[in-house]
Amino acid sequence: MGSMVRRIVLMALALAALLVGAAAPGTAVAPVAVIVEDTAGVLDQNTLVPAVERIQFYEPTRVAIFTYNGKAEDNLNEEVLKFARSRHPEWISPDGQKWADGLFIFALDPVGRHVGTYMGEDRKVSLEQRSDIQDASKELFRDAQWTDGTVAGIRRGAELINQPWYRSAAFLVTAWVTAGTAALGAAAWLIVRAVTRTGCRKQIERGDRSYSNVSMDLDVTELNAGTIPESSRYGSQVLEKHRTFLSRYATVTQLSNQVHALGRRALSSRKNLKLARQFADSAAELDALDDVIADSNAFLNRADTWPTAWDRQLAPFRKDLAGLEQLLAKRHGQGDSATAAALRSFRDESLREIERWTAELADRRISPEEALDLLYTARSRLSELLENHAETVIQGFARNDREARLMREQMETAHEGTDHRRQRTYEPSILGTVYPSYTFFSVATFNSGFNTGVSSVNSARGGGSTTGYGSSGGSFSGSGSSSGF
Repeated sequence: MGSMVRRIVLMALALAALLVGAAAPGTAVAPVAVIVEDTAGVLDQNTLVPAVERIQFYEPTRVAIFTYNGKAEDNLNEEVLKFARSRHPEWISPDGQKWADGLFIFALDPVGRHVGTYMGEDRKVSLEQRSDIQDASKELFRDAQWTDGTVAGIRRGAELINQPWYRSAAFLVTAWVTAGTAALGAAAWLIVRAVTRTGCRKQIERGDRSYSNVSMDLDVTELNAGTIPESSRYGSQVLEKHRTFLSRYATVTQLSNQVHALGRRALSSRKNLKLARQFADSAAELDALDDVIADSNAFLNRADTWPTAWDRQLAPFRKDLAGLEQLLAKRHGQGDSATAAALRSFRDESLREIERWTAELADRRISPEEALDLLYTARSRLSELLENHAETVIQGFARNDREARLMREQMETAHEGTDHRRQRTYEPSILGTVYPSYTFFSVATFNSGFNTGVSSVNSARGGGSTTGYGSSGGSFSGSGSSSGF
């Protein structure tokens, strides 16, 4: 097989080289003129003009740059055409229906958050390529880097306008796909099987570590469970989980036997990778549960090791408090808002409260159950404050009700841990065992929902190109479009 693949690849490479060699080399020319109409006042022309003048086009091209402070609901295409008709009629063809030949217009509305590209008929590109040019600038525009974003968009335009056929994506794909297909066709199945086999082994190793811990501690776990006070609200709930412990251990044992019976060839199967992952996940959750059983016994009975068990109950709350400042300091985090101030105040108060609870536990002024109640109340309060701040962040980032609704949905999905296809990681604590996983809104789930929400909104803003020129455009049909960022 290797010899055959090599022959096919060499033939494809020879064909590609022949095609490229037969094509005439493309010319590279600087813009014949650079016209800047920065009516929004956002561009550094001392940087912009030299940078654009250094960009190489395939054909002599006039570059016009227009900025305008509009609104989100404005049609940038229409505004560009209005401006051209009133101030630059030379940008329009003699019949008034198209953009002038040899012209490339790059337009920006930094307030309404739109970017547009317009070309003469001899410079026009497809709608997909116009979107490509606009997309090249959007990441910089989202960071308010107006000059750099404009240069990036014009540079991408120069790469696509009048692009020679042999430099087009379609040609490059066609030239190389034969070689790529041949090589991948021969190797892909080997790679997939090797990756799957490695994944299986890693999952089995992960499962073995957890299963070994559970097996070694099995007798101790049973002893711990036997002395957890059933009269305790928390203890009784942990014991409910324990009642299925041995049957779950038997299931994990069966899974362990199955995955260890797999040979090298079977380990390469996707079906068996799923089986190995099931073994690893089940063993890890059981390993966490036996730790919770041990902590419940030690803490609720005030055994000698109760301070260590108590520290483990505090760990998720402390982690959230420690992560608040990073959350508030991130871009779009609304760190100077009233809800941010409330979070900081709660953090400082909670750190003092943790010390007080621990001291009162040591002095027996509060019981272990009362301490867990206080911790539950504090984590619930933090969840409320994070929800309030989520709304502040959403209102600060979203431009309209649709974007706010999209961000809210992503926050709720992260909070609840449900698109009903993913299961949130089990929290190995007494509260994490007693209450559903979505009870507390953590800093980690806040960040996850926020990042996903921002990404979803940015993707929505970047889509939906507008090609029409509005009611004032009349019969004008020049090549051009705009999109949001």
